[in-house]
Amino acid sequence: MIQNTADLKTLSLEELEELCKEMRRKIIDVLAVNGGHLGSNLGIVELCVALHTVFSSPEDKFIFDVSHQTYPHKLLTGRGEQFHRVRCFKGLCGFASPKESPHDHFYAGHAGTALSTALGLAKNRDLSGRDEWIVPILGDASLTCGLTHEALNNIPQKIRRFLIVLNDNDMSISSSVGTLSHLLKKGGAPAYFQPFGLDYVGPVDGHDIASLIATLKQIKERPGPLLFHALTTKGRGMESATQNPISWHGCRPFDKVTGKILGETLTRPTFPKIFGKHLLKMAENDPSLVVVTPAMPLGSCLTPLMQKFPERCLDVGIAEGHAVAFCGGIAYGKKMKVICSIYATFLQRAFDNLFQEVCLQEFPVVFALDRAGLSAEDGSTHHGIYDISFLNAMPNMVICQPRDGQLLKELLESAFYYERPVAIRYPNMATDEGIAPLSKREIGKGEILVHGSKIALVALGHMTITALEVRTLLASEGIAATVVDPIFIKPFDSELFYDILTGHSCVVTLEEHALSGGLGTLFNSFVVRNGFGHLQILNFGIPDAFVEQGSYKELIADLGLDASSIARQILKAYHEVHDHSSVSS
Repeated sequence: MIQNTADLKTLSLEELEELCKEMRRKIIDVLAVNGGHLGSNLGIVELCVALHTVFSSPEDKFIFDVSHQTYPHKLLTGRGEQFHRVRCFKGLCGFASPKESPHDHFYAGHAGTALSTALGLAKNRDLSGRDEWIVPILGDASLTCGLTHEALNNIPQKIRRFLIVLNDNDMSISSSVGTLSHLLKKGGAPAYFQPFGLDYVGPVDGHDIASLIATLKQIKERPGPLLFHALTTKGRGMESATQNPISWHGCRPFDKVTGKILGETLTRPTFPKIFGKHLLKMAENDPSLVVVTPAMPLGSCLTPLMQKFPERCLDVGIAEGHAVAFCGGIAYGKKMKVICSIYATFLQRAFDNLFQEVCLQEFPVVFALDRAGLSAEDGSTHHGIYDISFLNAMPNMVICQPRDGQLLKELLESAFYYERPVAIRYPNMATDEGIAPLSKREIGKGEILVHGSKIALVALGHMTITALEVRTLLASEGIAATVVDPIFIKPFDSELFYDILTGHSCVVTLEEHALSGGLGTLFNSFVVRNGFGHLQILNFGIPDAFVEQGSYKELIADLGLDASSIARQILKAYHEVHDHSSVSS
């Protein structure tokens, strides 16, 4: 593996082709152990090599949209020896990361941002008197994003040294949807892009290294903004990945020879699988149920529902703002039961539509917030740990989180009775599904899971498991703690919490969410408003800092959110206060 991109310019065509093979082997070898974004990275190898051969990074700046296809870029920019630690704790990020290398200029993990960022970077260059090339690299799925089109509409006609690379593999995570995807397939790209003032070049075989290099060299001699259209195959070099690009977009560890996914077999279903399975059942029983997802049918386990009811389970592409506003329109008249299935981190992109097209209209759209909590190996761009803070700002919004699959199903069944916007947040982890008859959940009502005294542990969702473990550790020290599941973050169960605060001298909140604006902040406000400021309150959650990648267990331990760390800190704080009180008295 080369150590410096300048070395590429000295290699022969045969050596470059061999390098591409070597890079693919490296990516497959490492991802077979670590898991990660496989298909997109295998598909962009030749294109990435050609770009680095013709241009001079980091002076010329490559801006990768989403940046989940930067593994070849990392291998070419001096990170080959560290690549075995990609997506690992304290290792390489699975996305672009300026902390890692001067060749990475921006953090990126959400689609559609590269073109706008690149135009800003070009303005920075021009105002600063520099002369480098700016090269945003887009996937065809990026064209489903409204932000990309806002940027296209603002490309200056006289912008110089600006090349848009369209890596067209006919795929998002799932198959690309919408009119634009059909336009690209039918050869309509030149007519589409030229009205934006772009000099169109292509399409070119994205795996023909000789053609790629020759075309890019010609492009460097041309003025004005250009769009270079390369056709690539997602998963190239690994037959199972090319045959099933959806399943191999992102993968868990696997056997390189058989292609079989490795790792422990889950004996329990995950929250998303329970969600998808139960939603299909609900749709079968209720023809008014409609589900919308922005390009996440596979991850959110909606594929069976989409196959059975294609008119009532709709993938709108990577267009979160549109998805939410679209849901608002479907909910007009309040006759349809509308669910917006969306990852917690991606809902951030649709905050204004949430405010105006749903909440302000008082439409009872249910937001199923998948991946709420740490997104482990995906890192800082994907953690769903900020949604409570902005959802709470919306009047009449209901926010809840189930601790297990039984409660998830009950909340899904109950949510439309609340007749207002509802957010049900849940993580991507295994849980107990439950087989008991479903109960209707009253809005804003929590539960005491275990009665105790002195210390109360108020734990959100799956953190109740941690709270029960903490209770066991506290019991070994002679403290029988109460464990409370609030279920609803908004509205709070005021009666329950008033009783808890009255009957305990120390109350502890536990959440897998940013402390700032999360359960702890909201609970502290409740405590002060109700005159309990004299009590000892401890908050455990994610601090005011960006969390990088790692295994779930490693991140939880590093954040001090494992049971032993929490118990140790509770005992220390509790004894400091109460031992001092005993001495004083």
